Amino acid sequence: MPIDHDTIMKALSAVALPGGGSLGQGDVVKALSVTDGAVSFVIEAPDAVSARAWESARSDAEALVKALDGVSSVSIVMTAHSATPSAPAKPAPAAGAAPSLKIGRHPTPQQGKQGVPGVKNIIAIASGKGGVGKSTVSSNLAVALAKLGRKVGLLDADIYGPSQPRMMGVSKKPASPDGETIEPLHAHGVTMMSIGLMVEEGEAIVWRGPMLMGAMQQMLGQVQWGELDVLLIDLPPGTGDVQLTLSQKTALTGAIVVSTPQDVALLDARRGISMFEKLGVPVLGLIENMSTYICPECGHEAHIFGHGGVADEAKKIGVPFLASLPLSLETRLAGDSGTPIVATDDALGEPYMRLADRLVQGGIA
Repeated sequence: MPIDHDTIMKALSAVALPGGGSLGQGDVVKALSVTDGAVSFVIEAPDAVSARAWESARSDAEALVKALDGVSSVSIVMTAHSATPSAPAKPAPAAGAAPSLKIGRHPTPQQGKQGVPGVKNIIAIASGKGGVGKSTVSSNLAVALAKLGRKVGLLDADIYGPSQPRMMGVSKKPASPDGETIEPLHAHGVTMMSIGLMVEEGEAIVWRGPMLMGAMQQMLGQVQWGELDVLLIDLPPGTGDVQLTLSQKTALTGAIVVSTPQDVALLDARRGISMFEKLGVPVLGLIENMSTYICPECGHEAHIFGHGGVADEAKKIGVPFLASLPLSLETRLAGDSGTPIVATDDALGEPYMRLADRLVQGGIA
């Protein structure tokens, strides 16, 4: 007889927890999944101290479930509801302050890939490695599309290193009128949301995979995005849990991959492209950032990180080469000040306007 949910939970009732109780009691076991004999679930401890104390129970549970008839494999993740033991409850925030809802949770089940109500196109902005200017490209592209008359949303999905609040010049805490939905903020004609707006600046976010997946579901499904022509999602670098969750659970129009020209960046960019291809997400094109540098004093053009490597890669794999963007001090200073360069009258914003126009003309934004 095939193994089922109830049989596993009954078995887990025999696994005792330090301090009393068992794994089968309360709301300790999360995201239990049984697929063709492969069993996976999450054990959520109340805090990090308890999680360490419960490690022996996790080992016992793995051995016990693996011994059940019909079980071919067992995967158990130990996580904690909070990083430290529970502290006394804080007073409720004032109206208009941080939403009184928990961001970061275990994901809820869903059938297949889902879109975002009211959003026509969802485009992921990705990079194989950090430091290639992906967030700068995302913020400037969002503002450029808005200047072309598009209704644009920008989601900062870089959970561990959110930078869009600084780059877009917003710091206000989003409001939650009902404790369930989140009202996004607006800057430079763009509707935007970031996990960085939900925590204190500089506060570390210490989450494992399931919490990240749940947070992504909330940021897409609980934010009141409204009617948008395009939602840009600024992904973290690499090919981790956030990228996988987004690609598997969200109906993406496609992905744009940002890289600098040097070989080491291109190696990582290829891994990102390969990931999207394996997950059935169209790669809409590649962008070469920091492609050239013009000395403001003498006008000399230098290719600090090389030049043309991304265009060659795009041709090799048969995807569009979307833009070659310059490296400039002014662009960096503009982002640090909260006003993307394309929102100013500076000529350095023109490459981003051309990029936005190309996406509009191509019908994908």
